[in-house]
Amino acid sequence: MAIYRLMQFSAFEPDQIACMKAAYEDALKALQVTRRNPITDLLAKKIVEAAQTGERDPNRLREAALRDLVPPI
Repeated sequence: MAIYRLMQFSAFEPDQIACMKAAYEDALKALQVTRRNPITDLLAKKIVEAAQTGERDPNRLREAALRDLVPPI
């Protein structure tokens, strides 16, 4: 998973990692992405960036990533 590569050298706690992983998996499902592609890397990056601001809620992490990648309908 793209998110693991980004978290590999980070200083996140295990509970933070679990939140980011959940957000990432939910975002992939929301976008119906099943294979690694440029979107998976962007999602991972956006989730890690949001987590670095102190956000710990998986739903808000997911929404932050999707908001930056998916235009409103």
